[in-house]
This record gives sequence, C-alpha cells and structure tokens, in this order.
Amino acid sequence: MIYLDYQATTPLAPEARAAMLRWLEGPGEGDGYANPSSTHKAGRAAAAAVEVARDQVAAMLPGGGRVFFTSGATEALNWALLRGAEAKPGGVAGLSIEHAASLQCLERLNATILPVDGAGVALPPDDALIPENGLVAAMLVNNEVGTIQPVAAFAAAAHAKGSLLLCDAVQGYGRVTIPDGADLIALSAHKIHGPKGIGALWVKDGVDLEPLMVGGAQEQGMRSGTVSPALCAGFGAAAALAAERFDADAAHVERLWSLAMDMLPEWTLNGAVTPRYHGNLNVRREGVNGLRLMSDARNVAFSLGSACGSGSGKVSHVLRAMGVSEADARASIRLGWGRYTSEAELRAGLTAIRDAARLQGVN
Repeated sequence: MIYLDYQATTPLAPEARAAMLRWLEGPGEGDGYANPSSTHKAGRAAAAAVEVARDQVAAMLPGGGRVFFTSGATEALNWALLRGAEAKPGGVAGLSIEHAASLQCLERLNATILPVDGAGVALPPDDALIPENGLVAAMLVNNEVGTIQPVAAFAAAAHAKGSLLLCDAVQGYGRVTIPDGADLIALSAHKIHGPKGIGALWVKDGVDLEPLMVGGAQEQGMRSGTVSPALCAGFGAAAALAAERFDADAAHVERLWSLAMDMLPEWTLNGAVTPRYHGNLNVRREGVNGLRLMSDARNVAFSLGSACGSGSGKVSHVLRAMGVSEADARASIRLGWGRYTSEAELRAGLTAIRDAARLQGVN
C-alpha cells in the first residue's frame, strides 16, 4: 500500500511510539500505568510526564496561553465554539470551508458564514459580517485543498469589535507557522505523527471558558476525565520532533510537490498554488470518476476529500463553496504526503493513479 492520505492521518513517529510505551506498562513491567491524578509517587511521575508533554505541545504555539488536552480536535472545536458563544454572546461567524467539526457547530449556533474565493482563500474580512462581542472561526490550513487562510487579518477584525478568534490549526500545526492573534487554537496529535485519541485546545490568558464536561478536576478543572499519560507523551514527542524537523520536513514536502506537479500536468489544481501547504494536492480531471478511480488504484491510499465525509456520498462542501461544479467535484481527488513519503513511493502512486484514469478512457 502506498499511503498518500496525510490529511486524514499520519503514520505514528517511532519517537512518539517509544515515548508512549513506558506509560502503557502493566504490573511487573514498571509503574507507568498509574493515574496522574493520584498523589503517590507513581501518580506524581505520570502527572509530571503529562506536564512535560504540555510544554512540548505549547512550544510551537504563541506565548501567553494554556494548553488543555482533549480527546481530539473535534472536542476542542466543539468546546471552543459552544462555550465560546456562551462567553461572548454577540454572535458567531466562520468560514464556509471550515472542517465539519466546526461547521456543524456553526450551523447550530446560526452563525454567519463567511465566503471564500474560487481559489479557496477567504475573502478579506467584511466588518458588517464580523460580530460584536462574539466569536469568529477561521481555520489555518484547509484540510481538503490545503489553502492557508488569513488568520491574522480575521483576528484583527474580530478584536476590533471585541470578539474572539478561534483558529482550527489541525492541518497547520507543525507544518506552517501559526500566526499571532488567535484567542483559541485547536490541535490534533495524529496529524503530526502522534497517536489518535488526543488533541488540545490552547486558550489565551484572560479568555474564560466554561468546561465542556464536568465530573472531576482534571486538566486544571477544565476537562473532566482521567488523563492518559501515554497519549500525552506521544503527542508531546511528536510535537517536539515536528519542531526539530520543521525546516527539513518543509523542504521534503516541497520536493514532493514539484514531482507531483510534473507528473500530473493534465490535471486541474483545486485551490490556490499559494498561499498553500504543499503537502496537500487536490486535483480534478474531466471524465474521471473519483470513486471508481479509488477502486481501480486500490493499492494507493488517497481520498475524495475529508475523511469525515468520504462515506456520505455528498460532494465536498469546500469545493462547492469555491464554486466548483458538482461534476468537477466528483472528478476530484485529494493526495497528501509528508515526512515518511519517499519520492519513489509518490512516483509509483501517481503512476498507478494515471493508469487507473486511462481505464476510464482518460488519457
């Protein structure tokens, strides 16, 4: 299997796996199974591991805020939007291309939906659409087409009206620099070669949110439930590695982007070339049926869009928001690569996709 679906999830880094193992040991192998809320020696050791991980995750975020671990980015986004709308009741607005974890909350909150252009980049903030004493959601890197959004501009527009700015940084964290200005930032470990089942919400100092769940005093009283030292350690190790390899990973991604663009000259790019994270290639080809292409190129793992909506049969809401026709959206595929993708793998995967397209009569 050639894996080209890095936006859906990334392979677990060996360093993250190693960091997790101590905290998964059972009786007779060590004391890593202790509850970090316990006050005995083993519990304190587990709690210390959680705090080390918290610092590692925070190192790539703006200063002046707190990291709260969650079960993933979906929980972090729900927490930020639902409780943020309570803290700032003046209204909510968010980009039309937000991930479903945000978009469905925006719909429940009767939010104003902010448009994007045909290249998948948000239009400049319109003061008339920005709520006063409310909340604005603007993602950093779009998960379907990779476009980088003007988060700093939306943060400035929100702050000018006394509103908060929530940034979904899931696809950008560890890959592009996170701009200053956000009040809330949502993260996910498994997008940066960490484990699934853990994410985080960064909350700027001075921003007060009510907990999403109650029932305990974990996570500084803000997120009830026993914290997993293993998941935290894996997240922290993955974040530290991403910081260490930031430039090398970016250079590798650019090389793979150039290779892919050279190999697919007949395909049309969905979304801007720049500003864009070049580990995301969303392309379409007239006459191609994306679903059939996945079946015919079954040894290549790629997607038709967001993994969260790929089984629904619906076309991408991101492409439709960009003005892409339904037919062109169904002829689109998303390819993603990163640190552990070799040039040989990408070349072989793209060759298989081109061969599968020819089976549909597309040369």
